[in-house]
Amino acid sequence: MQIDGSLLLVGCGKMGGALLEGWLSQGVKPEAVTIIEPFESSFLEQLRARGVTAISVVSDLVADYDPAVVVLAIKPQMMDGTIREYRTLSNPGTVFLSIAAGKTIDYFQAALGDDSAIVRAMPNTPAAVSRGMTVLCANASASAMQKKTCSQLLSTVGETAWVEDEGLLDAVTAVSGGGPAYVFLLIECLAQAAIDAGLPDDLAQRLARVTVAGSGELVYQASESPSQLRKNVTSPAGTTLEALNVLMAADGLQPLMTRAIAAATQRSRELGRQDPT
Repeated sequence: MQIDGSLLLVGCGKMGGALLEGWLSQGVKPEAVTIIEPFESSFLEQLRARGVTAISVVSDLVADYDPAVVVLAIKPQMMDGTIREYRTLSNPGTVFLSIAAGKTIDYFQAALGDDSAIVRAMPNTPAAVSRGMTVLCANASASAMQKKTCSQLLSTVGETAWVEDEGLLDAVTAVSGGGPAYVFLLIECLAQAAIDAGLPDDLAQRLARVTVAGSGELVYQASESPSQLRKNVTSPAGTTLEALNVLMAADGLQPLMTRAIAAATQRSRELGRQDPT
């Protein structure tokens, strides 16, 4: 892929780094990318050696720097103290692409200017292995070409989808943003249940990891629904059915997951109500 202009990446942690690797692997020229990252690392040195510019603060940018895209990849808790520093970069040719959970379009317009082109996106950590899921939403100032560019940038690390209603991003954050952590917890719980059933620790851990990973790949490749895949594994009066009778009971997994997603959605809304300082 090619970017018509330069690209500024603010924050090069795990998610920012995964996105950058995806861009570079898909043909974005290293010399078109500038990173603002205050914490030095061997990764940054490697990127500099490849031709990427890496600086520590926004004031280190050259005076006439005019990026096509500013990707805001810092944690939402760190956003308040720094976001107004990027107001000088706001112009009709620049789109701000944020992956900060809970930070709304209104939040960014208040900090960057009402006419700023803004796209909010919620990716998840499987982007690190190019199997991410990202949902995006744009304000009225973002042009069709700017939205296309943002979608292309995020499609390098997985699948993308768009919503018109920004309020839906709180639920997206809860489901796909936090979803990997819930799956990792499932692996932990499955392994511990195996240990409680008498299996050795190393075998229990391996069974849980490989089973969940294989099941994820199966559902990814299958044309059948997860519900049908579950039924395919469940024999009448068999062992799997006995376990599912517990997991699918009135007080089982579904109401627990519904409460968890509701709590995460509410927290995303709370983050979005905080104002930039």
